[in-house]
Amino acid sequence: MTTLDPVTLAVIQNGLNQVCNEMDLAFVRSAFSPVISEGMDRSDGIYDAADGSLIAQGELGLPVFVGTMQYSARAVIDRVKSHYGGRVDPGDVFIVNDPYLGGTHLMDVRFVKPFFYGGRLFAWLANTGHWPDVGGMVPGGFSASATEVEQEGLRLPPIKFFKKGTMDQEILAIILSNIRIADQRIGDIKAQAAALDTGERRLTDLIDRYGEDTVRQAIAELRRRAARQMRAKIATIPDGVYEGTSIVDSDGVVDAPLTIRMKITKSGEALTFDMSGSSPPCRGPMNSVIATTRSAIYLAIKHVFPDVPINAGTFEPLHIIDPEGTFLYARYPRPVSGCAAEVSQRIAEAVFAALTKAIPDRLFAAPAGTSGNLGVGGYDPARDRHYIMYLFTGGGYGGSAEGDGLSNGCSTIGISKMPPVEVLEQYYPVLFEEFALAEGTGGAGKYRGGMGVRYAIRIRRGEARVSMVMDHGRVGPQGVLGGSDGGVNTVRIERGGEIYTPPHLSKDQDIVVGPGDLVRVTTPGGGGYGDPRQRDRALIARDLRRGYYTEEQAQTLFGGAYAKAAAE
Repeated sequence: MTTLDPVTLAVIQNGLNQVCNEMDLAFVRSAFSPVISEGMDRSDGIYDAADGSLIAQGELGLPVFVGTMQYSARAVIDRVKSHYGGRVDPGDVFIVNDPYLGGTHLMDVRFVKPFFYGGRLFAWLANTGHWPDVGGMVPGGFSASATEVEQEGLRLPPIKFFKKGTMDQEILAIILSNIRIADQRIGDIKAQAAALDTGERRLTDLIDRYGEDTVRQAIAELRRRAARQMRAKIATIPDGVYEGTSIVDSDGVVDAPLTIRMKITKSGEALTFDMSGSSPPCRGPMNSVIATTRSAIYLAIKHVFPDVPINAGTFEPLHIIDPEGTFLYARYPRPVSGCAAEVSQRIAEAVFAALTKAIPDRLFAAPAGTSGNLGVGGYDPARDRHYIMYLFTGGGYGGSAEGDGLSNGCSTIGISKMPPVEVLEQYYPVLFEEFALAEGTGGAGKYRGGMGVRYAIRIRRGEARVSMVMDHGRVGPQGVLGGSDGGVNTVRIERGGEIYTPPHLSKDQDIVVGPGDLVRVTTPGGGGYGDPRQRDRALIARDLRRGYYTEEQAQTLFGGAYAKAAAE
């Protein structure tokens, strides 16, 4: 086998990424639901033909899907062997959302398609799209009080949804008969399938240009190099055992916190992650399936070393001890709707907290760490139709040695962004009366955390049900090296002249609201980095001018540094 020259290798690497990027764009531009078309809650990738390991993923995809989608692809491969005699045909597309088979929560629906070149299976193409509803107890699927997965929605094992390019209408009928606003789902289904068709064409073009053997050789070499680069990065961390913790507010059923205890052992060029000391399985939906737990660690390390390319080789030096007997290894029938959007971010936060002790100059205080999942489902009498509005919001990033944290940044697990309020107001009978930075939520520090956001949604027409699965309502994102924690998540419902606060602070479901009622939410700010008393006086003065803190807050948070700033 000839050795690839560096230029060809780089071109093929970028070509594989471009195939995935074009799948992402095709999906986004043709999807019906704002959560996909505007919020970009989806991902596309290329996976190994034999074991489903990651070859490439689009730059516009959610990082939390980097790990989980390869486990979904593997589940499809296993299903093909056990139920289809190992046979697949061009045009076949499998659908799966079973969280225990390499998934996240039920709303993240995966399509997996075999890719053939020259009549032989070359790879698998796969994508994930967040469907606004998959049935279950509450509109949107984020049930805060589910005690078994069946209450969360329709669970699909890997089945052939498209057979040789033709959609199975009987399977479609079963799906549409078990979800809300079914008439609106067909647009997302076709968009998801079309994205895979785009990937099929573009990957064929790439192989036509460079040849099958050359592309295979490049894929293998890129995996080896990613593993080598990750090992080199890990080698810069001092050997030792580092521990960190993070807290989940509650499981939505039992009003008590859940604890993630992370122990990271660094030895040579490898990291070992042990979470066996974490809380036991919980009754409510904050259990995490193992694919999501692993993926949360992968994305956390990618945050620490962002320049290492993403493929299966990236994960080879990361050894994860399966946290059996904890809420981080959910088994059927444990409910899991909060695993991907919330628990995964607490896992990442525990990784950050541990590694800050090892490499403080390269780490940062905790980010907001919640997707702020809010579902509003109801009936719009003016349009004579039912609707489900699902939105997620940003929060503050933690401060770091490089400076203050970003305000209203996206969640730890992805690049998803809240759909524009103008789009939401056009689609749904709501009015955003406020959308602003949540002043005072950034944790104090030498470098402060970024601010969360504050918004208020008024129901304009019809009756609706509000449900939410959020987090960081009990304690704010962690400050480090003497920095203060960021501000907490808050939820308030104003209805009939009274104010309702969820008993679990950040989780509740089926809150009935009507015209004129108001939903108010504040998202967390980032943690502070370093001693607040060391903050530059000019930065404190700037924060005061911009209204980030009141005079009283600044005096309390920054102490002597504030006094010097005020004197000037």
